[in-house]
Amino acid sequence: MVRDNSFHRSFLFTPVARFLLGIIFVMFSGPSTTPQTLAADHLGDGLSISVWNTQAQCPDVAPLIAVEIDPNRYRFTVHYYQQDGFSAPLDIRQWQERTGHDLVFNAGLFRENYAYLGLLYGNGRSLGSKRHAIWLGLFVAEPAEDRSRRARVLDLTFDTFDERQPPYREVAQSLMLLDRTGKVRVRQSEKRAHQTLVAEQGDGHLLVLKTTEEVSLHALGECLRDAFPSLRQVMAMDGGSSSGVAVSPSLRQAMSEMAGLHAWLPLLEGSTTTHVGLPAVIGISSRQKQVGAKTVDK
Repeated sequence: MVRDNSFHRSFLFTPVARFLLGIIFVMFSGPSTTPQTLAADHLGDGLSISVWNTQAQCPDVAPLIAVEIDPNRYRFTVHYYQQDGFSAPLDIRQWQERTGHDLVFNAGLFRENYAYLGLLYGNGRSLGSKRHAIWLGLFVAEPAEDRSRRARVLDLTFDTFDERQPPYREVAQSLMLLDRTGKVRVRQSEKRAHQTLVAEQGDGHLLVLKTTEEVSLHALGECLRDAFPSLRQVMAMDGGSSSGVAVSPSLRQAMSEMAGLHAWLPLLEGSTTTHVGLPAVIGISSRQKQVGAKTVDK
């Protein structure tokens, strides 16, 4: 017996049927692999901040504060306390106040005498540090010639960096956390601490990620690999009490006066309980203005 299916075929293309099928698809589809975010606050044209809710896919990782930066609109500047004329390292808030950047975050690791561990360049000059043989993550910004990519995360396992003729003027070396192959490049450990990360996205934008609770660095790397596939590679700056992000008071005040839920404001305020002196930081400012004594090129 041959059944006439013309009714069924016509019904499938009605608006009611498409609506019902859409509900069924949402109910039975698996978890999304896209970042679970709250609405982003736009701090400027090319600078936004939001909260990434990781716990649906990574129960052991608390939400992350995510700052997205368009390097074509915002400039990165490396600071080292002696180079900037300070007698002692400043804490993250003092660095922001003294430099006037829209946002400041901690650079890589350092010794007890505040010597930086790894390559560190500011305005094209080496700031007295040497290449670290094991930590192979390299944040670079402000290319000396080619401006097609103004800021990147390099992996010295695959990428080259010529110290005699540095191709970038702003450089900070630290741990490679997650590489382009999807490999987590730190060992598993029970140690938990606050972390600051720098990540490169597929669209060329950079992300500064700040934890809101202490976490294992390896677990954090696994979470980013599995939950946020848009991240091309990620490096870890210093963690623990050195981990910090400071947004300028003027931007914070402007956001607090705007309508809406600004979930990052209380999280960022409470993410670091102590403020230690940081010998090196990286500042972010619009290319349209001048910061301190350094002229920001457009």
